[in-house]
Amino acid sequence: MRESYAVPPYLLGLRLDGRRAVVVGGGRVAQRRVPALLAAGARVTLVAPEVTPSLEDLIADGKVDWRRRAYTPGDCAESWLVQACTDDPAVNAAVAAEAESLRIWCARADDAHSSSAWTPASGQVGETTVGVLAGGDPRRAAGIRDAVVDGLRDATLSARHSRKKPVGVALVGGGPGDPGLITVRGRQLLAQADVVVTDRLAPRVLLDELAHDVEVIDAAKIPYGRSVTQDKINEYLVEHAKQGKFVVRLKGGDPFVFGRGFEEVLYCARHDIPVMVVPGITSAVAAPSAAGIPVTHRGVAQEFHVVSAHVAPDHPASTVNWPALGASLGTLVLLMAVERMSLISSALMRYGRSPDTPVAVIQDGTLPDQRVLTATLGSVVDEMAAGGVRPPAIVVVGDVVDVAQEINMIKADMGRDP
Repeated sequence: MRESYAVPPYLLGLRLDGRRAVVVGGGRVAQRRVPALLAAGARVTLVAPEVTPSLEDLIADGKVDWRRRAYTPGDCAESWLVQACTDDPAVNAAVAAEAESLRIWCARADDAHSSSAWTPASGQVGETTVGVLAGGDPRRAAGIRDAVVDGLRDATLSARHSRKKPVGVALVGGGPGDPGLITVRGRQLLAQADVVVTDRLAPRVLLDELAHDVEVIDAAKIPYGRSVTQDKINEYLVEHAKQGKFVVRLKGGDPFVFGRGFEEVLYCARHDIPVMVVPGITSAVAAPSAAGIPVTHRGVAQEFHVVSAHVAPDHPASTVNWPALGASLGTLVLLMAVERMSLISSALMRYGRSPDTPVAVIQDGTLPDQRVLTATLGSVVDEMAAGGVRPPAIVVVGDVVDVAQEINMIKADMGRDP
């Protein structure tokens, strides 16, 4: 057996499904290694007089064959891999010697220098398995493993040209604006895209991370300004997907919360294009949270309503039950309400909401230039005009706005800036 780290190990992925692996020892090291062997499909035999509670659960579930005794020669026979994990170096040495005589790879937990095999620090991201060896230094190996796994999860390490790259279209919810609030899955798919169809509410900073050859199609929908029709966006998705490209439709918030995402799903389905949907964090909840406003709070609001206010109250095309919202005691979260706030506030007061009802207007929620204006239902229109509020902004109506102010009061009492 070589006793030097000068010769690098030969890395190999073992397929243990249905094959016997022996673990000698029932302590904390075995507790870490047995689940990994089971996950790889190995038939695990555990040799130890005592085991940890976690290992005992696996044994009780019939997942591990436990030989409740100390190691004896012959225990390594007919196995494909041996793990020597006891706290007695002499026992581990005996296990390793037997494995060596049988030409079975053996990893000694107490002495990497004397092991014929090393157990890498490993991690799993989708179908990718990461294994790191660092010259017998497990802490360094784990640190490197974590960095690689984190990079794969948040797509800062890209695998765009993988043979198993996704096909078709992915509708990715980009979250409320802060690029750090896109989901891990969404960021991974964005890194694999050939074409990205985006709009103005998506976290556009993420586009700077794309490879230079990724085609970016700006499908901005600017209120009362230049925009791309929904029909044209649908055509973009199908046209590029039919060319064999992986298309990501990057949308703000969640694709199915006032995002017309299902229209895009239906259009792709009618043209036999596979579609996956990646949910996103909707600004209806994220923007109030970022402003310190809970949309529900025990004893204050047990329900909340999210309303698209792009059609004014009393307009024939409106399907919103404004009388019920006016009579409700729940929190109202109004999207696309800036231009129609005068009509909305009048309708809510007409249908039962008090003019003194607290209101918060959150502009550019979750972004560095986020602004929060507080008012009442009776004064909010004038306050918004005086403050120069512009879209995109979220309007929160309800007593939860006052609940949020308690935090500022507590900070002031403690002598800190609110």
